[in-house]
Amino acid sequence: MVNLTPLIDHLPAWLMVLFRLTGIFLLAPVFGSRTIPRIVKVFMIVGLSLCVYPMLMAKGHTASASLAGIIGTDASGMLTLSLWNLLPIVAIELLMGYVIGYCASLPLIGMQIGGQVIDQQMGISAGGVFNPDLDAEAGVMGQLYFLAGLTVFLIIGGHHAILLTLVGSFELIPIGGFGTTGVEMSSAVGLVVGLLNVMFDMALRIAMPLLCILFLLRVAMGFIGRTVPQMNILSVGFIFYILAGALVLVVGATATMTVFRDTLQETLQQVLSIFTMN
Repeated sequence: MVNLTPLIDHLPAWLMVLFRLTGIFLLAPVFGSRTIPRIVKVFMIVGLSLCVYPMLMAKGHTASASLAGIIGTDASGMLTLSLWNLLPIVAIELLMGYVIGYCASLPLIGMQIGGQVIDQQMGISAGGVFNPDLDAEAGVMGQLYFLAGLTVFLIIGGHHAILLTLVGSFELIPIGGFGTTGVEMSSAVGLVVGLLNVMFDMALRIAMPLLCILFLLRVAMGFIGRTVPQMNILSVGFIFYILAGALVLVVGATATMTVFRDTLQETLQQVLSIFTMN
């Protein structure tokens, strides 16, 4: 019969690794998608933790010391950590993964915000669809931009970057050691605030060309309405707004994806530099 008693000592440390990995499955792009069944997410989290934990326990790894402290036992052989000691550590580990996933998702949220602005200006915001990834309703263009951004995210290996950041965070931030070595709370808060600014800046850069064209078109429609008052400007203008918007979106699709790709790469690099030794 196989003796599993030695594995019991590793259970608390493995659970800490498991909880940090769980954080990215709450909000991170692809991993946090609500379209993925929960049972599949559970198997993915457990499978990843079983792969990562032995690597962290390898001799010479910087995270092995913190994990060994959790595995440590007293003279009677009982675990030194109590339930009350583990609760704050569990909360910190969940927060670590959640912050990494949240930072990685901000560029995609910016894409959707830019698309929603375009929907409103083109007059098609009424045809909203539900976005399960963000658990919110989005317009047609907002959903299209979000899916296009998600495609670029997968093409450039954003999902690999998230996993690399999370696994690398164990080297810089030991279990339960957030704010004590390498990464301070102010650094993480500053990163989130900075990325929020980048998100809104990118949304404006995506929507601004269309906003300028539609503004000029509305001014032209106003002159036409004053010159030919018999013409129904509202009905005619609505068609022109959609046609002009579609033309601008097709012509500027390459530039839009380039802006998003550069912003996403910069975002992932910033997250990687904050939470790892790279």
